[in-house]
Amino acid sequence: MRTKKFTAAALLAAALTLSACTSGSDEPSTTVSEVAPDDKAATVLDTPFEKPDLVLTDTDGKEFDLREQTKGRPTLIYFGYTHCPDICPLTMNNLAVAKKSLPEAQQDELRVVFATTDPGRDTPAELGSWLKGIDADIVGLTGDFATIQAGARTVGISVEKPVEKKDGTYISTHGTQVIAFSPKTDQGYVLYGEDATVADWSADLPELIKGENP
Repeated sequence: MRTKKFTAAALLAAALTLSACTSGSDEPSTTVSEVAPDDKAATVLDTPFEKPDLVLTDTDGKEFDLREQTKGRPTLIYFGYTHCPDICPLTMNNLAVAKKSLPEAQQDELRVVFATTDPGRDTPAELGSWLKGIDADIVGLTGDFATIQAGARTVGISVEKPVEKKDGTYISTHGTQVIAFSPKTDQGYVLYGEDATVADWSADLPELIKGENP
């Protein structure tokens, strides 16, 4: 599959990709800075990230220890929010469509985690309702904003506190990458940008589930 090697340090220095999503207006504002050529889907890190040490709340209102409850399982992590007008739902839907094309055993093995960047509005119930319309098996997490922001930072994802403007528009700025964690090492070794398509995910998921480079 289309692959480019990149160092984790270089990605951190570049601050990765930021998306400024504005809800409440007709034209969402989106600012994107590229970290890889347009024709690349998977970015293989030569120095993988440690899995974030996050203990948050899932859509059932129960405590979810990210490291403990995804240990030894292929895991994809994305930081976004349910009121996002474009990138977040597109990313999750692309993943969900590709996941459904996998054999049932592989679907059961894969963990897709959506951690909100807007915990003030994304309650467990809100997250659960939103994810149910995409894929009810996606793990939705919410909690303290500072905790989420710090966890995202450990994997090079920038997250800024949501801001409500006087005109009623709502801006949440966050990185738009999906990071794949290996079931062999529990480390994040492959990164995908917002341009990853259903075809990209369909081709790469079988390899990611085995902990291999796509």
